Amino acid sequence: MVCRTIVQGLSRAADTLAFQLRIQCVRSARRSLQPPTARCISTTVSRPAAEIVTEVQEPFTAAKPFDFEAADGGEGAEDGKKILRTLRVVPASPSYFSAKPTFTDDFLSLSALLRKVATLPTIPNAEAPKVAWKTVEQYRIMTNEPVKTQRFHKMLHILRRLNCIHPQLMPQEVVDAMKRYKKPSQPGDIKPKPGVIDELGRAKGVGRRKTSSAVAWLVEGEGEVLVNGQSLAEYFGRLHLRESAVWALKATGRLDKYNVFGLVEGGGSTGQAEAMTLAVAKALMVHEPALKPALRRAGCVTRDPRKVERKKPGHIKARKMPTWVKR
Repeated sequence: MVCRTIVQGLSRAADTLAFQLRIQCVRSARRSLQPPTARCISTTVSRPAAEIVTEVQEPFTAAKPFDFEAADGGEGAEDGKKILRTLRVVPASPSYFSAKPTFTDDFLSLSALLRKVATLPTIPNAEAPKVAWKTVEQYRIMTNEPVKTQRFHKMLHILRRLNCIHPQLMPQEVVDAMKRYKKPSQPGDIKPKPGVIDELGRAKGVGRRKTSSAVAWLVEGEGEVLVNGQSLAEYFGRLHLRESAVWALKATGRLDKYNVFGLVEGGGSTGQAEAMTLAVAKALMVHEPALKPALRRAGCVTRDPRKVERKKPGHIKARKMPTWVKR
């Protein structure tokens, strides 16, 4: 009796388990047949399956086989070379893939040019033609590359060496190469008009200092000086201002060889005297152009005459007290 009851319970449990497994299989089959539902929330109305159109892939054709024999020089060699050119574009510059290709090409070309003309005779750097080279900022804008200042100075060193070649033996290729690195305006482009001595033997000079301006006429004479119709001592009360007005004649030892007639206006007495210095110096250079180096050393043709130190007899330069001295 007990055995029959156990057998019936086991059979019922097996039937129940088989029924549950059958239900799970049916549910999984239904899920696989249904289209997957999107998890995102959409505000558009869902379209029926009939309206959904599947994308059709466009037909494509494979590339033609490459004929290496024709490219090597067989039949159709020209077509083969055209194909080879289209396979890989070769850059014109060997430094194309470097960080600064334009600067590298310029530096290498200038170095090669210097090696080529290194045996030509040169002149001292002080006697070489004055050239205004481009700055590093202008070169960066021209090449659109972040060139370092140190490397740019190395290139300028080569350019200055090329500029020292003797002008009569300067090759044309060197002149053409240096044009790329010169500024548009050069120091020798603007030349002042040469001074002229009129029929009365007068030479004119114009000078400016701060807000003062002066015009001086120089003529050979006994050393008389008139400023705005007055004598030099009457117009400039201080001795230093009188010396400044005729400093060009005093520095060259020609105080008693020329007469000066000047017109000054604007500014103070110091500015007028220093403007007169420049005007007299320019007029003197018209009479004697060879005095320009001496006038330049004396500070008469500089923009600011006060920058030149004029030592008087008995002048003692003040000494600074050492820092270790206790006050």
